[in-house]
Amino acid sequence: MTDVKRVAFLGLGVMGFPMAGHLASNGHDVVVYNRTMAKANNWAKSYEGSSAATPRDAVADREIVFTCVGNDDDVRSVVYGDDGAFAGMGEGTVFVDHTTASANLAIELYDTAREKGVGFLDAPVSGGQAGAENGVLTVMCGGEEDTFNRVRPVIDSYSRAVTLMGIAGAGQLTKMVNQICIAGLLQGLSEGMNFALKAGLDPKTVVDVISKGAAGSWQMENRALTMAEDKFDFGFAVNWMRKDLNIILEEAQRNKARLPATSLIDQFYAQVQERGGGRWDTSSLIHLLMHE
Repeated sequence: MTDVKRVAFLGLGVMGFPMAGHLASNGHDVVVYNRTMAKANNWAKSYEGSSAATPRDAVADREIVFTCVGNDDDVRSVVYGDDGAFAGMGEGTVFVDHTTASANLAIELYDTAREKGVGFLDAPVSGGQAGAENGVLTVMCGGEEDTFNRVRPVIDSYSRAVTLMGIAGAGQLTKMVNQICIAGLLQGLSEGMNFALKAGLDPKTVVDVISKGAAGSWQMENRALTMAEDKFDFGFAVNWMRKDLNIILEEAQRNKARLPATSLIDQFYAQVQERGGGRWDTSSLIHLLMHE
């Protein structure tokens, strides 16, 4: 257990709600904010913490402020303005953004925070809702080393790995690599499982065998059988993956990285959305192959 910190958590979605809960369970003094006040009040009752009506109110007298919202615009909505977090944060405090957002936003926030004497880390996470609920997220950070060292023991409340990847924006860029790899894995797994079904093989037996070899992955162990069963009403939504892929493809235009497979898979996800699968798990790529 690290020293008790006075912290705020902004954004109580499927990730933020349990992440803030782990902070409280580890003894930290937590104030939460959510756009829907009822959810903030529900969290406060569940964890015997406090809720606030605005981001500015939530961050008053807080040492560290965490946020986990939807996209760049959502982050700006809780950071800027008279009721925003930066309006209420004092010199020497730290702002940590767990949102999967653009590297440009991370650099923008770092520069703005620095002008105020506030530390900043972009710190997107991987591990999904289950990882957040079980406190075993992987956190990839961008920012200054001294800021990272101050905050890392607190982030340990809901993570199993926290790594400083480089300067501001490096955390977001690393998360982009993560999503590129996941998209490719899921397309390959979709084609493999569909092939197995067409060939008359038993999916469970196939997965039991090949998951022990070079083809093994988290996606295979956790998604292959539900894919074969045509089940997608859980997990990381296609809508959110497309949001991430849009950020990635824009960054690739800037840094000249070639992403031919990722661009194609993004189009496949667009087709899943057209089938009404925007809220389906990202493993639903196989639906395009099973139901042509």
